[in-house]
Amino acid sequence: MKKITLTIGLVAGILFNSTAQTQVAEKEKNTEQSDYVKRKLKFEEANFVASYYTQDGNFSAVTGGTGTELLSDYAASFDLKLSKYDRKGRQHSFNADFNIDYYTSASSDNIDPLSISGASRQDLHIYPSLSWNVKNDVLKTTQGVSLSYSTEWDYESRGLSFNYSQSLDNDNREISIKGGAFFDTWEVILPSELRTGGGGGRDRGGEVFKARNSYNLSLGISQVINTRLQAMLVVEPAYQHGLLSTPYHRAYFTNGNHTVEKLPGNRIKLPVALRLSYFAGDKTIFRTFYRYYMDDWGMKAHTVNLEATYKFTPFLSVSPYYRFSHQTAIKYFQAYGKHAPTAAYYTSDYDISSFNSNFAGAGFRMAPPGGIFGMKYLNSIELRYGYYARLISQQATLISHIVTMQVKIK
Repeated sequence: MKKITLTIGLVAGILFNSTAQTQVAEKEKNTEQSDYVKRKLKFEEANFVASYYTQDGNFSAVTGGTGTELLSDYAASFDLKLSKYDRKGRQHSFNADFNIDYYTSASSDNIDPLSISGASRQDLHIYPSLSWNVKNDVLKTTQGVSLSYSTEWDYESRGLSFNYSQSLDNDNREISIKGGAFFDTWEVILPSELRTGGGGGRDRGGEVFKARNSYNLSLGISQVINTRLQAMLVVEPAYQHGLLSTPYHRAYFTNGNHTVEKLPGNRIKLPVALRLSYFAGDKTIFRTFYRYYMDDWGMKAHTVNLEATYKFTPFLSVSPYYRFSHQTAIKYFQAYGKHAPTAAYYTSDYDISSFNSNFAGAGFRMAPPGGIFGMKYLNSIELRYGYYARLISQQATLISHIVTMQVKIK
């Protein structure tokens, strides 16, 4: 609207006399002031997410690949999205995100099995982030940066990332690139029996800190194939350097001795993923996802995810989903008491062992036009439940449940 007004003003300035020019200039001034008001920061939406997660298993890495993996986690997050337009018509989006987890972990408390008050037994995990994106409708580009921070009882992390995307072919194709760097600091906390100079009770073995740096890149291309089918291909190479083992994970050898987990100080990862979305009609959407993963530690993995969204009405929908994953073990993994004393690297962490996993559940979403319970700005509410099982030799060795609620204010 501003561009049209300015164009009319310029034409009028040429065709009419100086008095008319003055009137037009005054009109432009008033228009600028009006547009300036519109450029003020605008509230877009806010989201509140709360979840409860619980798991239990019998292959804890803290005790060398055997023992309880019992853990409970209560999480909450709040994000706020604001936007404004600058004088060039570009949209600036600002997002502030605050997340906090409170967990209790029986397995982590076995860092010091004689203590029931270790710092690892329960803790808060806090991780806020800030992001800024600029969308240019003329150039059809979006670019932005984000900052993140995370802290827990034994580590801190600081992150910086960027993103850039370009729409092509009348918005039917988009090319995107994302990159990030994360700089972590671990406090080296050893199992109680392997510490020197004491430090029991609070899981502290001296103020020794180690670094772990991670660098991620994501290259994506999405394409509208037809009115019903959309596809996206993503390649996400990553590189890690530093302390990649967990200092308080035990490893047991065939001769009965034990020490802490030891892994190489470098790791290269390469996931490749394909996403497909099919709109089967006004009421049904199918989403599929396949990812192949490999790294230089010898792990290979395949993941398939299927999700369908069915709309009972335009404001009420259900989304069942299922994910299957198969992975091979890294070459440094052995079960409890199976490591050779001469091995250069060793771990009994079953998260990087060979296993199959199943994750299934459903989401239920309501977004009535008048708002939830008649509250206009309470835009939508979604409830999700998921069940996860890690299978080794066809037996479930870890079971978890997660319940999530998301509320959107818009």
